[in-house]
Amino acid sequence: MDTAYAPRLRGSRVPVGLRAPFSGRTWREFLYLLLSLPMSVLMFTYAITVLALGTGLLVTTLGIPVLAGGLAGSRALGGLERARARALLGLEVAAPEPPRASRPGLMGWVGAVLKSGASWRHVVYSLLHLPWAIFSFVFSLTLWTVGWALLAYPLWRWTFPAYLDQPGALMWGDGHGHGVYLDTPTEIGFTSGFGLLLVLAGPWVIHGLTQVDRVMVHGLLGPSLLATRVSQLESDRGVVVDTAAADLRRIERDLHDGAQARLVALAMDLGLAKEKLAEDPEAAAKMVDEAHGEVKTALRELRDLARGIHPAILTDRGLGPALSALSARCTVPVTVTVDLDRRPAAAIEGIAYFTASELLQNVSKHARATSATLDVWTNADRLMVLVADNGQGGAHTESGTGLAGLAERLDAVDGLLIVDSPSGGPTCITAELPWRG
Repeated sequence: MDTAYAPRLRGSRVPVGLRAPFSGRTWREFLYLLLSLPMSVLMFTYAITVLALGTGLLVTTLGIPVLAGGLAGSRALGGLERARARALLGLEVAAPEPPRASRPGLMGWVGAVLKSGASWRHVVYSLLHLPWAIFSFVFSLTLWTVGWALLAYPLWRWTFPAYLDQPGALMWGDGHGHGVYLDTPTEIGFTSGFGLLLVLAGPWVIHGLTQVDRVMVHGLLGPSLLATRVSQLESDRGVVVDTAAADLRRIERDLHDGAQARLVALAMDLGLAKEKLAEDPEAAAKMVDEAHGEVKTALRELRDLARGIHPAILTDRGLGPALSALSARCTVPVTVTVDLDRRPAAAIEGIAYFTASELLQNVSKHARATSATLDVWTNADRLMVLVADNGQGGAHTESGTGLAGLAERLDAVDGLLIVDSPSGGPTCITAELPWRG
């Protein structure tokens, strides 16, 4: 998701294309391609040996344990590959799900390893990556070294007449003294210019080659899509549980500090009024009148608290009227536009309402805006909520902020929060929610 935009610093005046051959990213990716060949040879040799030895011993009792141990070794080598990709490519790939034994003991572990799809994906990676590593190694090394060598040709061409008894690099020859040499100023300049083109193209070619490695590492050495989804759902469930617990604590605090305290004071006042009823009816009547006012205040606080849990107007009339009533309580003038032909699921409707409520509170408290807009519409299977203001900007979703918590709550239901808030404004915050109508 997007975060706030900080003021832009003045960047380098050198074009990106000219900086790329000297950038750290290019040389790290080039080093990754160079190291891929020996690493792939090791993994390929190991995988072939393990498969041959394990399948060959299947006629004995040693075959299955040997094969399981070999698969476990492939997973360990895959861990080295993920670490290499993380260090040189900046690619963060989580470790795959560990084998889950259905029973204790060695045979339970052996069965879990053999049944693990992640273990076999590591073997497939070992077999597939070698031919690609050979190609990318040869291609990148040739392109990169030849490019730099040709670019620097004017600096080292003197070695030909000095040591090889020929005027320059031989482009073509028949072995009988007839040949074409790169020795004239035009030929030297053309050679250096062609080398410059190779050097400038090299970083993009190298980056393209490493993209294939990224796909292979992520797809074969990482967790499966199902495991990733399960992990995401577990994380989302934790966010939902924490949010619900925080809401319960807020309700308890509001009841304790608000309505409950007023009701306790009301009971005490009515007790005093009861004692004074016989001896001083006028004072008792005055105390009862004050207690009546306290009752109204307590009822108003309870009504506000209930509205904070789930407003009745949202249940009865839907998002349009509920958001109109919400914007009317905002200290900044808000223009509300709701374009929905039907109502979403009640849970999504409630999340959209409280998302808009929190965003409008931020406008009131922090934006220093003079006007705001609230738009709600559908886009395919998504419910869109957009709050924009003409304030000072600078909103962000860094950890610990209210927007960070809001983003986590939206993510828990497969939603998304997009923040566009450059310093100086304006601010546009879009919440996307699944429709689930």
